[in-house]
Amino acid sequence: MDQNEPAPSIEAAHTSLLDSLPLSDVEDFADADRGFLGTLEDPAIRNAAGEVVWDASTYDFLSGEAPTSVNPSLWRQAQLVAKHGLYEVVEGLYQVRGFDLSVVSFVEGETGVIVVDPLLTAETGAAALALYRRHRGDRPINAIVYTHSHIDHFGGVFGMVTQDEVDSGRVQIIAPDGFLEHAIAENVYAGTAMSRRSAYMYGAPLARGPKGQVGAGLGQSTSTGEPGLIVPTLLVTTTGETHTFDGVEIEFQMAPGTEAPSEMHLYFPKFRALCMAENATHTLHNILTLRGAVVRDPHVWSQYLTEAIVRYGEKTEVLFAPHHWPTWGKDKVRAHLAVQRDLYAYLHDQTLRMINKGLTGAEIAEVIELPPAITNTWSTHGYYGSVSHNVKAIYQRYMGWFDGNPARLWAHPPQASAERHVAAIGGIDRTVELAQDAYDAGDFRWAATLLDYAVFADEGHAGARTLYADTLEQLGYGSENGTWRNFFLAGATELREGNFGTPLVANSPTILTQLSPEQIFDSIAITIDGPRAWDLDLAFDITFSDLGRSFHLTLRNGVLIYIDQEPDGSAPLRLTLTKPRLLALLGGDTASEGLDVDGDIGVLQALVGVLDPGDPDFDIVVP
Repeated sequence: MDQNEPAPSIEAAHTSLLDSLPLSDVEDFADADRGFLGTLEDPAIRNAAGEVVWDASTYDFLSGEAPTSVNPSLWRQAQLVAKHGLYEVVEGLYQVRGFDLSVVSFVEGETGVIVVDPLLTAETGAAALALYRRHRGDRPINAIVYTHSHIDHFGGVFGMVTQDEVDSGRVQIIAPDGFLEHAIAENVYAGTAMSRRSAYMYGAPLARGPKGQVGAGLGQSTSTGEPGLIVPTLLVTTTGETHTFDGVEIEFQMAPGTEAPSEMHLYFPKFRALCMAENATHTLHNILTLRGAVVRDPHVWSQYLTEAIVRYGEKTEVLFAPHHWPTWGKDKVRAHLAVQRDLYAYLHDQTLRMINKGLTGAEIAEVIELPPAITNTWSTHGYYGSVSHNVKAIYQRYMGWFDGNPARLWAHPPQASAERHVAAIGGIDRTVELAQDAYDAGDFRWAATLLDYAVFADEGHAGARTLYADTLEQLGYGSENGTWRNFFLAGATELREGNFGTPLVANSPTILTQLSPEQIFDSIAITIDGPRAWDLDLAFDITFSDLGRSFHLTLRNGVLIYIDQEPDGSAPLRLTLTKPRLLALLGGDTASEGLDVDGDIGVLQALVGVLDPGDPDFDIVVP
């Protein structure tokens, strides 16, 4: 793919930024290297078919001074995050970093280890475990802790333990209250759309390099292996709750509604170590992630950070998290937690102050300024979340999508709006001409707006597509935020080369097998094509022979309703099968054994006939 050099305005902006960055502060590099024990001889991690799902060596180019095609602040962050291998945090506490988007921690107990957050996919989880054991011995895993309900913190579980080990009671799985419901809601209900947008956000399909993907701020990217899920055996519900696993005591602090709807912090008295999950990392995090999610609550987030300071600040000597590198020393730990707390509290409070002055989210994002003491701290920079999109998320949380202007209450959707804009401007050629003027002047934001209109009005217009790709590329070169850069470069790539689809499927078969019957029915309900089902009136019973449970289901008005009750013989169709057989049936397997049909099979055929599964390859940058 042909790529352009950075425009003079981008180079000038980077030069100016270099003058303002505290580049003499290199403590993070010392901390990121501290305790290094070794890494893989072959950094390419492969799946069973021999396909590479993660390769840390693709970031070897991240050395020396920042090239002009990368924001120098993001370049620094990428250099830190790309470090990979096994690290000793303190004696008995180890981390494998740089093997996936997230970081896995190994806490040594009396006979084995407790794993905190087993990475995103089975392949990277297994590689991390193998590296740990190579240096620390073949210690068995006795417990796994999921700090929260995001897939990069539980998806690699099958690379470390088996379902049989958990079912036998030999391995415990610990998670915060509400974990399963939120994990399923995010990765199954909206999983197809989120996974597609994640390809843009993390840039997994993009070429690595100074003009390509350099990282995502929180981690480098996502691995492309097989995610899975083992249902927790112990749910933590209360702050101050303590449990001992393999001789290691953990005190838990609940933090729901923060970076994830189900999240908790862990304090290890033996190590004087505090794990803050994803609520205090070395970046400004997301109030609303660009891949899509429920809007988070920065006010509650800041309050839980205050509570952590009060409960653990005086007795913590090392702070670690399932992303980035640790922070050592009581004073530094307290300072890090405090500035992170102030960051989220300031964004929340000042956004609301300006909301009540009548400003919209987009307007607030242009004028809000952080205090110098926050801005001058590396860990508050917007490498993953940004002030701009976080402020808009806070506005959305309180005010919704509508900004109050009646002209925007019933605006045309993007394609119809684009066609009208292009016509009003004077046609597509004139639109592209004006976009070229904006590009040449370094106003890439306006050029992108005009070219968005042009491509949505005529997606095949070669001049519009080429200039649009060039424009997005320049916006990517200029971004301090890793996920913004990835979004811009992903859009440019698809304009030039076509749709690259979804490299990681969040609702994988190993996750679907963990769904409860109710969650299976919910996942069916959201795939029903409503208009095609308007005139259907269906009723049937399902009995799960492996669970000892039965449900009565109806489909009316395009809505699937289920009730947990025993069959009474009145339904025209009664199915008896196991939960795995139902999943296979929904996947199209109608011929295999294990399906007992009593009654009119046409009922099931009618239901299947109106199912409309999601499209993992839907377009984003074109209509």
